[in-house]
Amino acid sequence: MAWPRVKTPPEWGVRPVPPEERKLGTLDIAVLWSSLGVGLLVLAAGSLLVNLHGLSLAEVILVSAAGSVVGSLMLAAAARHGSLHGVPTMVSLRPILGRRGSALPSALNALQLLGWAAFELLVMGLAASALLGPTNLPLTASVLIPVAGLLVLGLAWLGPLRVVRMWLERFAFWIMLATTVLIALSLAAQPRDLWARYNSRSFEGLPSLLLALDLVIVMPISWWPLVADYNRFARSGKASALGTSVGFSSANTSFYVLGAGLSIYVWADPLVAFAGWGDPLGALLQLSIGSVVLLIILADETDNAFANVYSTAVSVQNVAPRWRQFRLLILATAAATAGALLLDARNEGLGGGYELFLIAIGGIFVPLLGVVVADSFVVRRAGYRPEEFADAAPLWQPGALVAWAAGTLLYFAVNREWFPDFPPVGATLPAFALAAAVHLILSRPTRLRSASTEGPAPPPPPPA
Repeated sequence: MAWPRVKTPPEWGVRPVPPEERKLGTLDIAVLWSSLGVGLLVLAAGSLLVNLHGLSLAEVILVSAAGSVVGSLMLAAAARHGSLHGVPTMVSLRPILGRRGSALPSALNALQLLGWAAFELLVMGLAASALLGPTNLPLTASVLIPVAGLLVLGLAWLGPLRVVRMWLERFAFWIMLATTVLIALSLAAQPRDLWARYNSRSFEGLPSLLLALDLVIVMPISWWPLVADYNRFARSGKASALGTSVGFSSANTSFYVLGAGLSIYVWADPLVAFAGWGDPLGALLQLSIGSVVLLIILADETDNAFANVYSTAVSVQNVAPRWRQFRLLILATAAATAGALLLDARNEGLGGGYELFLIAIGGIFVPLLGVVVADSFVVRRAGYRPEEFADAAPLWQPGALVAWAAGTLLYFAVNREWFPDFPPVGATLPAFALAAAVHLILSRPTRLRSASTEGPAPPPPPPA
């Protein structure tokens, strides 16, 4: 009996996707980003709103909804010219930063994606180990992490179109929806009061609310360096923008709230000698359907890790386009697996180190997003020529790099409290605004020179 022949998926690399291959509509994009907007790491981020900032559940709902909408709109804006021209995110930066200028964010993006993938594989290993603990086959996370890595590598080999159509739309989206409902119903049915404020010593009023808002906004923004890697397959710019903003904001809001709710569930336990941290994974296992839910989330978590591994390869190809994508996928998976094993060996978990990771990502990529949005919507108004995403782009765009650096300095200055009298609004929106403003100022002379070089439009020909 012959084995069925599996057709190797195409490797798009950094080539523009031709119009006939841009097959994902609004619903497809919404399913993709709603699935990527949920997961165990998002539950962990939601728990930080309670564990670090002391918010009540009502405040969590307000902050999560507002931050998810703002961050998802910024995420959709970041995909604009990449989806219109069918190129991945790092390639879409060539007209803005220059060919060599785009190499810097490509390298940084590959590193942050490997970090994300390591956290994803770590949490998958920890969750699987917790599920198997009470059984006759107790396995440690260090054994299960490589298994998760192989699953992720298989999805990355399939590529975005097949993952969306064969896995997300048929299984993962419905898994995510069922998970959301099950956790919400389980929390609503338990007898503890989830609406009280338990971690009052960490709550400082308006500053805590604004810092929590900043933490929510950074989650969708953390996806923007890879958004066009998938939205380049969208049928239109409208499908890309609407599907991304609606899909991610709804999913991100739900799981931030659920993560905070699970954390509050632990804080509200009067029988626990409380150590000052509400573990959402531990809370899930305490609920009556916790094991089932954790298993479902674990299955859905694979697409998040897939996106990080796949986009690591695409980011590297922006600098080294001749490298084969599948080899890069193998290397990226191996590096992420090694990182997850190191985190597990050091017993890092998902505490303060995870928040520091989110802050580092924000400081690097939030200001760059300000430059991208300013260039795409104001400076160039999406008027990029296809050849600018290849060899026609300049080597460097110094003004954009200066604007990026200015926003990054402000982000870390605010975060590290170098300005004691700075308003407690978080670092994300000020850094985004400063980088965008500096880019607009520095790009104005270029626009004026271009207009003067082109000269006035020629007069129309005389009538025959």
